[in-house]
Amino acid sequence: MLERAASLSKNIIQFCRFLRGKKFPVSVPEEISVLQALSLFTFGTRQDFFLLLKSILCKSYADSLAFDGLYNEFWKKKNRSDNSKGISDKQLLKTSQPFKSLKSWLNKGVENNTEETATYSYHEALSEKDFSSISDSQVDELMQVIKALSKSLAVRTGRRYARTHRNLKPDIRRTLRQNMRSGGELLEIYFKKHKITRTNIIILCDVSKSMDLYTSFLIQFMYSFRQVYRNLEVFTFSTSLQRITPVFRQHDFTGSLLSLVEHTDSWSSGTRIGECLNAFINGYASGLLTKRSIVVILSDGWDTGDIDLLKKTMQHLQKHSKRIIWLNPLAGYASYSPDTAGMKAALPFVDVFASVHNAESLRKLGKWL
Repeated sequence: MLERAASLSKNIIQFCRFLRGKKFPVSVPEEISVLQALSLFTFGTRQDFFLLLKSILCKSYADSLAFDGLYNEFWKKKNRSDNSKGISDKQLLKTSQPFKSLKSWLNKGVENNTEETATYSYHEALSEKDFSSISDSQVDELMQVIKALSKSLAVRTGRRYARTHRNLKPDIRRTLRQNMRSGGELLEIYFKKHKITRTNIIILCDVSKSMDLYTSFLIQFMYSFRQVYRNLEVFTFSTSLQRITPVFRQHDFTGSLLSLVEHTDSWSSGTRIGECLNAFINGYASGLLTKRSIVVILSDGWDTGDIDLLKKTMQHLQKHSKRIIWLNPLAGYASYSPDTAGMKAALPFVDVFASVHNAESLRKLGKWL
């Protein structure tokens, strides 16, 4: 049965997914176009609503013929599911106010409100939602958002340029220099392109009991990142350290996750950060850690181990790496303060301290990599 949705925008998203399930060609950008149109267009009847959807979602005569039947089928199911009359003319007349924040989001604005109808969208609602409050029905969608995010981060380009024979961006300096031999006449034009930067990234993820609500999403992020970014090494830790990069070479995320849980005795146990970082330094740092490496630690900072050892290992990592980024899921709360002994010991050696409580916070990781 179709899930009940209280807002018109949520019903639109469900309708587009229903169309895709029926092999009707509708993509996410077209969903956004419909929502944007609804935020700008004033209509008064159900027929106006129907024609608006049809004009945006139908791209051919065949689509137009199929649309009418699918539209009626969806809203009949929705009416039975909601045990109501569905969307009434009165509701349609009141769309301008609920969509004011949605319109702001489409224009990259920011507003501090909690209107459900205003803030819902396929990407934005899940990206802003704390991992700890994700319902079972939203997990698959959020995983897709995280996978797409990982790929976009992995293919970021650098500021430097490299020579190329393709007609991309003219290299004015080289063109003028080379053509000086012919008296300054532009007989040949040279081009340049962005050079892809491949920074070595080392991620150490806390999988202790206190991180349970966030671990699966962070593991998905690291797995997806590793599929497209080869210069990535991944470790998990709690009371002991484990290198999981080889597991992530599998092409099945579910299988990888089950393998990790089965072969990690310390999963969902206590936390000894200092001891685990020390194990990394002694066992792996000589082959992985360089001044070009960025170390990313995903942890809430709750530590039951040796605090002095934590300070010592953090100092070593800072000295032998390019940058240390510490992402703490608790930092997403306005009232959070890094007062635990572990966080106090680590912070002096951290270059970037930020939250990692939702997909949007993962997106911000790109500017530090």
